[in-house]
Amino acid sequence: MAHTDLNYLKTITDGNKAIVREMIELFILQVPDFVKNLNELYQSGQYLALGKEAHKAKSSLQIIGMNDLVKEMREFQLKTIEGVDVESYPLHIRNFEIQCEAAITELQAELASL
Repeated sequence: MAHTDLNYLKTITDGNKAIVREMIELFILQVPDFVKNLNELYQSGQYLALGKEAHKAKSSLQIIGMNDLVKEMREFQLKTIEGVDVESYPLHIRNFEIQCEAAITELQAELASL
């Protein structure tokens, strides 16, 4: 199952392989920081900051074409703003991590073909 769809990225870069490569590499570098920050903010109960981090992650996900996860992160962000359904936060964070790990595997294969 494809986790990423690079059509948007290829469109906004006019198919420039160097820029596509750079954006993919940037995403791969960002994911561990997003995971670390999301977990730390949750653990420390900083839910508004957690929502802001989810928003930042959502932007990166959008560029890589992870549209289902974009929707989930949007819902997650709204939950943090409202301070509701706190028990679901770890599930959102873990799903983000799992989906991104799978996406990185796909993206590494894509990098090899660029």
